[in-house]
Amino acid sequence: MMKHFLFLCPLFFSFFLRAQLPEDALRLSNTNPSGTAREQAIGGAMGSLGGDISSNFVNPAGLGFYKTSEFLLTPAFGLSKTKSQYLSSNEAGPGINHFILGTSGLVLGKSTTPDKSSAFSFAINRTADFYNHTRYHGSNDYSSAAEAYAEEYANSGLSIDDALTQPGISLSYGTRMALYTYLIDTATIGGIAQIIAQPQKVLAAGGQLYQLNDIKTTGGITELAFGFASSSRDKWYLGASLGIPIVNYRRDQRYTENDLSGNTNNDFNTYTYTESYSSKGAGVNLKLGAIFRPNAAWRFGLAIHTPTLYSLTDNVEATLYSDAEGYHHADSTSSAVMDNNSGGGSSLRYDLSSPWHIIASGSYVFGTGAEAGGRQGFITGDIEYITNKSPRFSIPSDYSGYYPADNNYYDGLNNTVKSYYKNSFNFRLGGEIKFNALAVRAGGSYSLSPYAGSDVKASRATAGGGLGYRNRGIFVDLTYVESFQKDASFPYRLSDKDNIYAATKQNSGNIILTLGIKF
Repeated sequence: MMKHFLFLCPLFFSFFLRAQLPEDALRLSNTNPSGTAREQAIGGAMGSLGGDISSNFVNPAGLGFYKTSEFLLTPAFGLSKTKSQYLSSNEAGPGINHFILGTSGLVLGKSTTPDKSSAFSFAINRTADFYNHTRYHGSNDYSSAAEAYAEEYANSGLSIDDALTQPGISLSYGTRMALYTYLIDTATIGGIAQIIAQPQKVLAAGGQLYQLNDIKTTGGITELAFGFASSSRDKWYLGASLGIPIVNYRRDQRYTENDLSGNTNNDFNTYTYTESYSSKGAGVNLKLGAIFRPNAAWRFGLAIHTPTLYSLTDNVEATLYSDAEGYHHADSTSSAVMDNNSGGGSSLRYDLSSPWHIIASGSYVFGTGAEAGGRQGFITGDIEYITNKSPRFSIPSDYSGYYPADNNYYDGLNNTVKSYYKNSFNFRLGGEIKFNALAVRAGGSYSLSPYAGSDVKASRATAGGGLGYRNRGIFVDLTYVESFQKDASFPYRLSDKDNIYAATKQNSGNIILTLGIKF
């Protein structure tokens, strides 16, 4: 599978010191809050329903429905497995199981008059989950990841000595280590000086490269939210929530290429790049919302989420082993050696602003205990619009540990985000039927592809259901949600060729339990 993007800068290779990629903007922008068991059972459609602490993260106006107080906890258990298709080969990565904390916290609600109320809330929630293990492999007669190193070095205009020793250069670890180990080198072909990657010699002779990419990611985004809402005449509900998301992300990656030709005299046998990358930081955002309740049955909501302003620090440790056969002896090096030679470091600070989110929603509440023999319920739905083209990377205003080349890098990265992604929609639908103290719920969601290219198949769907019990101020909710996600993983990108990618399918299951008490 291939996708052609003409990147503004060849630095958009997957393995480099500047670990910021277009995918990072997407990873931090398209969050999927875990929510309470009740909220997750109805597909996350909480934009107009209200009366749930999850409103903090969807539409804070929903807090205005509280007339009493409550405290709750939502432990959850997640399990996921990813299958990949790459160059006609299929691979199933190892499954990952882990515990998470869904929406938990405290709501303090009160009625000031019979038709007016207000509420303050503090909540914590897992708004993004990064646990995944992707592995794919295949035989490639078209391109090599090492070509990305050669492209980057060729565009730098640096001598080899300067590339390896000059501080503040905007070359990746991967490229500098490829030079160090002779995976890439200068060559004169047809009287023309060129930069060549040794695996290209295998491809030029009609051979194939075996490629293997193994990626394990962990961590997530945990968001603290402080919300306030009030109601007027039981018709208008207004609310706001201040969010503080905390990012903890780690990626361990191993990429390998082997010569399948059996030729021991073509200057290439194998190379392996390994990387441990982490990104940590925090941000701030504001969510504003309103709900209109014209009568007892209907509710209409609108919420706006401002971009999250992140301050992040990335760290990377990398090694590269290369066996160039007769061209040069097998050699290896690490990012630590590059740091010592250049005077640089493996830590980099930067800022990121995420997209806007706009949520329109509606709910229909039916039945009462008197009218329907104890049966009542609702149907609710949300439509969310996300400006995936708008995220922006930048240098921190108070940070001096950068070089002029960094400005060009971030300009190119932002332009690539704008052209690489498109604005998209999420849809959520759910319902509940209540029989006295027992509630039965079901729902689902569907997220459209954020990629601008139509040939990249990416989407996310969920389906779930659950039960709830409420009696004498105590409530227990149990939900199971199954999610199905299609995405694309690019092992590397080239500016002059169609880019090969792995089509991935991730299946995840979540068991969610909410325990709470009203007072």
